[in-house]
Amino acid sequence: MTAPRVAVIIPNWNGAHLLRPCLTSLLAQTYDDLEIIVVDNASHDDSLQMIATEFPSVRTVALSANGGYAGGCNAGIEQCEAEIVVMLNNDTEAEPDWLANLVAGLDRHPEAGMATSRIMLYDQRNILNAAGDIYRSDGTPDSRGVWQPYGPPFNREAMVFGGSGGALALRRTMLDEIGLFEAAFFMYCEDVDLSWRAQLAGYRCVYVPDAVIYHHLSATGGGALSSYYVGRNTLWTLARNYPPPLLQRNWPSIASAQLRIAWQALRSFRGAAARARLRGMLAGLITMHRWRSERRARWRRARVTADYVKAIMD
Repeated sequence: MTAPRVAVIIPNWNGAHLLRPCLTSLLAQTYDDLEIIVVDNASHDDSLQMIATEFPSVRTVALSANGGYAGGCNAGIEQCEAEIVVMLNNDTEAEPDWLANLVAGLDRHPEAGMATSRIMLYDQRNILNAAGDIYRSDGTPDSRGVWQPYGPPFNREAMVFGGSGGALALRRTMLDEIGLFEAAFFMYCEDVDLSWRAQLAGYRCVYVPDAVIYHHLSATGGGALSSYYVGRNTLWTLARNYPPPLLQRNWPSIASAQLRIAWQALRSFRGAAARARLRGMLAGLITMHRWRSERRARWRRARVTADYVKAIMD
């Protein structure tokens, strides 16, 4: 039996209440050459039982320990044979033509290894959560168009730096070359790291505005939890990927950006999220050296120039 062309992979941790609307929207997709895989990160709610009872066509992969978003995505990719794998947050709902449009965008652009969705706020459906990812020359990632009303230029297809792992299509052939998500990241910035590796290997990312997803903000992770991992993984992403020629040129702005973030966190030190951000930054700073040789080796293998990388950064 031929494997479906597309696998939609949903990492889940105690998200039964979120999965119902997410899976319902997936079963209503106009694109039908797909399988749906929920990777359960050792939940202690009734997620697996609910899926078996209410969504018997959905495949589940039950992990014995919580591998985070990165580990959950990787487990799903390893358990399927699809040509295109689509990462999807469990706290999302998709328009019926979301997947058809996302796959069509990837098909239109053979030079792209990734296609990213238009992600809108669930409760404010005219406001963007992400129209792809950006990466600034000062080493800080962000969501393109975040908090802005939907409209120009975000209503046009475009090549962008990368895509949000919350609704991102990836070619299997690209992953076979560059590898899966870095499991050590656990959660947050694992998509930025993957986008870096894809870009350095010569794969582009297309933003498809007609592929629409609605996202509940921080329904699964947020607050101090996200602040720690964002603080650490922002530095890890930089240490693993930032091209050495540009790092030599841009280190003053990179250092300035991190000092600014640290100062803002210190000013809000009474807050748990601010303290977690500082702990994450300290952990990232202490361990950055572990990725130095990997960054240099990746740059030696890169199929793009420093000028190309400079052009795709904001």
